[in-house]
Amino acid sequence: MRKTTSTAAGLVLGFVLDRVFADPQRWHPVAGFGSAAAALEQVTYADDRTAGVVHEIVAVGSVLGIGVIGARGGLLATALATWTALGGRSLARAGQAMADRLDAGDIEGARELLPSLCGRDPSVLDADGLARAALESIAENTSDATVAPLMWGAVAGVPGLLGYRAVNTLDAMIGYRNERYENFGWAAARTDDIANLIPARVTGLLTAALAPLVGGTAMASLRAWRRDAAKHPSPNAGVVEASMAGALGIRLGGLTQYRYGTELRPTLGDGPAPTTADLRRAVRMSTAVQVGAVALAGVIATARGR
Repeated sequence: MRKTTSTAAGLVLGFVLDRVFADPQRWHPVAGFGSAAAALEQVTYADDRTAGVVHEIVAVGSVLGIGVIGARGGLLATALATWTALGGRSLARAGQAMADRLDAGDIEGARELLPSLCGRDPSVLDADGLARAALESIAENTSDATVAPLMWGAVAGVPGLLGYRAVNTLDAMIGYRNERYENFGWAAARTDDIANLIPARVTGLLTAALAPLVGGTAMASLRAWRRDAAKHPSPNAGVVEASMAGALGIRLGGLTQYRYGTELRPTLGDGPAPTTADLRRAVRMSTAVQVGAVALAGVIATARGR
């Protein structure tokens, strides 16, 4: 089997594994990487950007080395790396569970679930705030947890899959603008921005194309993207959140409270604030975009060999 064909088949097989089994509950390689990165931080940490660059190079470089060696395993290695890198099924499950708890009036249960979706402070959120936080997380993580790793896998195989997941995990760990990580986490945050630059826009295009599946239109999605995305502090989250808001016909943004502080996010999209019904629509959109992304990744991987 030619390498590019093997890569395409491995991406599809890994996607199927994620849809069937979701993330493993124990011994997840990403959790292992997180523990190793935290241990490395004890050695590399200093309150300056240079130390953060060194931390990023050592952590991500080690994973890339593992990926280069693992790529020799062909289709099976690609499938396992894809399964490791993806988190789309778990994302959809968490979104559905959040909607179920909110519909049941279980605010405390919804607050307990929110950390599995994003880093906001659940203790200060009411039902509307929890629905909005979950929906914005669904939008952003559709790109981060599925589209981006598939795109990187399509162009760089196993090293691309594992390297991207390492970059994204480090950003989640230290890419915050708080006192400890303002400087040390700078490299992690900027590397993640670069790694997601194209995948976020692929996600936005897929969202617009598939908007009719949730009662929206491509034009409304693209209009919200074009008008509102640049207002967002993230060059990538703004794209995926604005395109999702436009597709659903809702308004996202506003006061956003994290554990490390509070931000006033710009308004994205038109219409009412999201409800649990909109959250369920976002989950359906996310699932559709994920399927579109794996199909596109297969085409890209195959085309690379022609």
